[in-house]
Order: sequence, then structure tokens, then C-alpha cells
Amino acid sequence: MTPSSTSSASLDLGRPTQSATSIFISSQFRTKPQRLTLTRSTSLAGKTALITGATTGLGYHAAHNLLSLSLSHLIIAVRNTEKGEEVASGFRRKFPSATITFMHLEMSSYPSIQSFTSALSDKFSNTDITKPRLDIAILNAGVVSANFSLDPVTGNDRVIQVNYLGTFLLAILLIPIMRSVSGGNPGRLTIVSSGGVYNSKLYPPSPGVPFLSSFNNLTTSPSSNGKGAYQAMNHYFVSKLLGQMFFAELIRRGYLPPSDQLITNLVDPGFCKGTELQREASGILLAGAIRLVKAITARDIKDGAWTYVDAVVTKGAESNGCFVMDWKVSPFGYQVYEEGHMTVMKQLFEETMHELELAGIKTVLEELRAARKGW
Repeated sequence: MTPSSTSSASLDLGRPTQSATSIFISSQFRTKPQRLTLTRSTSLAGKTALITGATTGLGYHAAHNLLSLSLSHLIIAVRNTEKGEEVASGFRRKFPSATITFMHLEMSSYPSIQSFTSALSDKFSNTDITKPRLDIAILNAGVVSANFSLDPVTGNDRVIQVNYLGTFLLAILLIPIMRSVSGGNPGRLTIVSSGGVYNSKLYPPSPGVPFLSSFNNLTTSPSSNGKGAYQAMNHYFVSKLLGQMFFAELIRRGYLPPSDQLITNLVDPGFCKGTELQREASGILLAGAIRLVKAITARDIKDGAWTYVDAVVTKGAESNGCFVMDWKVSPFGYQVYEEGHMTVMKQLFEETMHELELAGIKTVLEELRAARKGW
């Protein structure tokens, strides 16, 4: 049997022809939000969903939206277990028929991510009929930092560690749990990206110089133009661009499961009011600038949260391997298509595989690719 396609409509769209400014204006001022109501086709009764970063902001509202569609079991992954219990208790009161649980997860820690997915694997499987399914996962947790800092354990840049390395390690380890081989009932894995990739400025190192580790020094960071000046928002956008580059390489190398087994996509919630993204910039110029721009241009946080739900409920096989922005399949960032960045993308992929090999991701991905060939 030939596996269903994992080609990407986003890759097929080619490099965006609009400027980053035009894309932003269209997204924020010309896009009509789409909120779902409970119908037979949108009902999540009997389904289980996982959301990271669901105690505040977009993740919290997305969790609320899923529960409003009769989701049966919500799992929220949290850093702070006290906050997790508080949020879970609130959801239990509002949605008494749903099961609400929380699990500890530290996105900057490889051992925490491995323990988390191991615990999930013990409880859930979309291939083992003796276990309940994990139908939906939304990887929302992320951070923007006003200041350059390194993770004390890995030594990696903290924003890159959480937004890119931790997030994609989690995504890869979730695939064997969420992949269905029976056909007709694929799991839904959505990774939160950002339309800010269109504004990202990436300055790759010279040939032969390691790429990922270059982010760990301000004078060599590919997001700071080698001038030693930390640019918080560009650094955040670049962390999301790395995710799109790695995702595109997964597609090109045939590692993503076909759409009848698992639908995997990236989603942009848009620039939203009321998010916690700038919490570390509180009280400084960056936070003030973000708040000012948000007041003028940002969409309602509840509308942003509905983009997540759209990606895991409304969007189907056509979104597999794609970037969903403004409720439609959209192109990746400019660099994903540019010949000058192809070598960097391959280098990023190989270095990421090496960085995450402590979790055995090469074996996981090779088994997935072998399963595709034998399907």
C-alpha cells in the first residue's frame, strides 16, 4: 500500500511575494477571525487533548475553547504545579463533565521532556487498542527574553533551548504515541509558530563554523548580526524560524507520518492582546514598546486562541506539513525557500539531530521513515 502524501502545500506555495509589512497589515487588519461553535462535526466528545503552556494567555484560552467543544479529557503541561492545580480546578468547576489533569513539564530540560513523554506513553497510544488515545497535542509553551541568557544545564541560549530545541524534541517524542496506523482517525499535532518569521533577520556564520552553538555567544549569534547587540524580538522570531527550517527538513527527508496516520502542522495565532509572552520584559522599554504596538494592532486573545483550535479540529489532511496563518495554509518564512539558506538548513538539521541524540531521536525518526516505506 502506498502511504498518503506528506508533501507540503506550504512548501509548494513557494517564497512569499509580499513584504513582511504587507503580510502583517493583512493579518492584523484584514483577516476575519473564525470562532467555532459546538456541532456534530466540531464535537470533541470522547477525545483527549494535551496543551503545553496552558495556565495563562493563548494556551489557557485554547484549552477553554476545546472544553467548550465538549472535549472529554484535557491534560495541561505546566512548569508550576501549584498554578496547574489552580487552573485545573477552575476548569473542573466550569466543565464538570470533563476530566482535567495536569502534568509537570519543564520545556528547557531534556530529562523533563523525556520523563513527560515516557509517562504519556505508559498511559496513551493511538496504535495500542488496550490504551486510550491521545487525539490532540498543542505545543504552545514559549518564551521571549529581554536579556541574553544561557540555560545553566545545557549551556544553550535560553530562548533557543525552549522555543526550538525543547519544543521539537517534545514533538518528535510525541509522534510515536500519537501516530495511528489503522487509518481514518489520525492524531493532531500542532506546534505554535509565529508570523514574525517574515520579519526575522538571520545572519548565518561563515562556512565551517557551527550554527546552533553560535547562538550561545552574542558576538557570534546569527540573530544579532555579529555586533554583540541583543535584539529581543528578532531573537524570538529567529527561534521560530529555526522551527520552520527544521520542520521543512523533516518533510523533505520523509520523516513526517502521512496524513492518514498523523496530521502535523504549525500555527500562528497572530499578534494578540493579553498574552504573557513579554512577562520577562516587565518594567523595561521592551515591554512598553510591545504593549504600545499591541494596543494599536493586536487581535483579541480569544481569536488568537481559536487559531489553535482551527488547526487541530477544522484543518485536515491538506494542512499536514504546513504553516497555518490567519486560518489558511500559508508559506513558511522567506529563508526556507532561499537557495542561500539551504546549506544552513541542512546544517541546522544535522546539528539538531546531534544535540537531541541523547533522547534517541535519530532512532525514532528512522523508524518512522521505515514505517512509511513499508506502509
